Amino acid sequence: MSLTLRLTGTGGAQLVPVFGCDCAACRRARREENHRRRPCSGVVTFNSAVTLLDAGRPDLMEHHPAGSFQQVLLTHYHLDHVQGLFPLRWGVGASIPVYGPPDDAGCDDLLKHPGLLDFSHTVTPFVMFNLQGLRVTPLPLNHSKLTFGYLLESAHSRLAWLSDTAGLPDKTLKFLLNNRPQAMIIDCSHEPRAQTPRNHNDLNTVRSLN
Repeated sequence: MSLTLRLTGTGGAQLVPVFGCDCAACRRARREENHRRRPCSGVVTFNSAVTLLDAGRPDLMEHHPAGSFQQVLLTHYHLDHVQGLFPLRWGVGASIPVYGPPDDAGCDDLLKHPGLLDFSHTVTPFVMFNLQGLRVTPLPLNHSKLTFGYLLESAHSRLAWLSDTAGLPDKTLKFLLNNRPQAMIIDCSHEPRAQTPRNHNDLNTVRSLN
């Protein structure tokens, strides 16, 4: 069965265009809709099952109506990765499983008042679990909040999703070296710098991981 990933957002928390920024990229994004960058997110399809990778887009419900996906897989509970869930939780219909790290703080009152969202599916680092035949392994990342990346595997495909990280923890890097993905989507929020920034990669750090 085919495994596909569609990127639905590739922006940082500040998005593009950045408020008040007059650089060439932000000016272009204001002129041309297709150059705007939304909160980091994706859609995974496997065996006709659809998984939302993070839920930070405020317009999430416009693009993913009821019945169009089976579950949500969260990297962490920063607002720019979960804000689309705040209105969705008050919907009607069947419970929606939400998989993610065991962060009891969550985001605002999302865990206290989950509505139709089921946050009981907490995952464990390096312990593989199954989503309709898709093998998923949580991978710890370096971020200011408890954050997991994920290795997604089918019989013929292996993909790593590593958003919001500054470098990689040694155990995660070793795991990826032993289970080499065919493709890797990784945080690259900053221009090349002499040292890795806090919380997010620069281009030099990403290149050094190759």
